[in-house]
Amino acid sequence: MQISRMDLADKGSVLKVEPNLPIPVPIEELCRRLDIVEIQALTTEGFEGGLLTDRERSRGIILVKNGVSRQRRRFTLGHELGHFLMPSHVPDNEGRFLCSQRDLLLLKPKEGDRRARMEVEANRFSSLILMPPQALRTEIGKKSAPSLEHMLSLAKKFDVSKEAMARAYAEYHLETIAFVVVREGKVLRTYSNKTRFPFITAVRDRPVPQGSLFYRKGHQVGVPSDVDTRLACLWIDVERGHAAPRVSEQVCLQSNDFALIMLWYEPVDDSEYDEDGERTAKERLRHRQSRFS
Repeated sequence: MQISRMDLADKGSVLKVEPNLPIPVPIEELCRRLDIVEIQALTTEGFEGGLLTDRERSRGIILVKNGVSRQRRRFTLGHELGHFLMPSHVPDNEGRFLCSQRDLLLLKPKEGDRRARMEVEANRFSSLILMPPQALRTEIGKKSAPSLEHMLSLAKKFDVSKEAMARAYAEYHLETIAFVVVREGKVLRTYSNKTRFPFITAVRDRPVPQGSLFYRKGHQVGVPSDVDTRLACLWIDVERGHAAPRVSEQVCLQSNDFALIMLWYEPVDDSEYDEDGERTAKERLRHRQSRFS
């Protein structure tokens, strides 16, 4: 990489200057080339990362909490680099940003909340840098059907957390998919391409809907289940009088009572159903083959 901040002044963004970043992105080297002079341990309780800089932002020091995974550390570095490079980001205390774990999960700010908007922008910056859209779309396109196996392999390839990759995988995959993050059997967070995936009706902090593949016995930690079709109404509203869309699930248990559920939404044509409202076997087969042939 030959990038410098002078290049950014001309072209405006890291990805325009370096459209072919190596994968996984060498985020620490990128920070050094963009005038982050040191990466230090963060000792302030209750925070995940921080940034120290001068008024002119001639240089910066990034702070990262000790003991976090390499993937979380990499995302935090990208997040704080985003704060450093975006001149509109004004810290609460002059020359210092401090960011909590909650800040690093923010995806949508409340209207009028300037600080939350900065955190969302820094998260977006980190995601784009660590998972450059062009490279990620190329990798996603190598497999036609979505799967947890594919998503998890990409998390390793890009050296990001499973949750970070799940967000990006749902956003960029050509199929209409979503991910549900589960903790202790309850819905914690959901990620989807909201312009395509219907509204997910499962309520945060409530149990995973009964009937989900999540409750099937025999799941092994770290081993994705088979993909299986479930009732669409478990996860989305189904309009009465119309054929229910196809919603498939795949589950992977994680450590510490976490789990990931992938939802795959496939709309159907009412004309493909017989007089009893059942999709004919011929149409089901033709539909699947046409999508992945």
